[in-house]
Amino acid sequence: MASNALDVVRKVFSGHKRRSAGKLAPRADLIFRLRAWPRLPENGRTAEVYRMLSVMSSQPVNRQWLLGRFELGPRQLDALLHQLVAQGSVEVIDPARFARG
Repeated sequence: MASNALDVVRKVFSGHKRRSAGKLAPRADLIFRLRAWPRLPENGRTAEVYRMLSVMSSQPVNRQWLLGRFELGPRQLDALLHQLVAQGSVEVIDPARFARG
């Protein structure tokens, strides 16, 4: 199970863009949907994060949508998405799977 989660993390962050601080950003076209409530560190248990997770539990969203509606900065959001993917708390949907060839 742990290796499966790592495979998903690698897939999400493959084709990534490098950030100036050397951090990785997920592909912009990926869609995220909350599957299970995650284990959050104490400093991650904020009203803003809980609001975002609540939305993600009821509808799939992409990174740009989240950045436009919540006050998390890009680095904070990327770190949170990375954590959620690593925990297996989110389903990652690649819209390219549905593209007609």
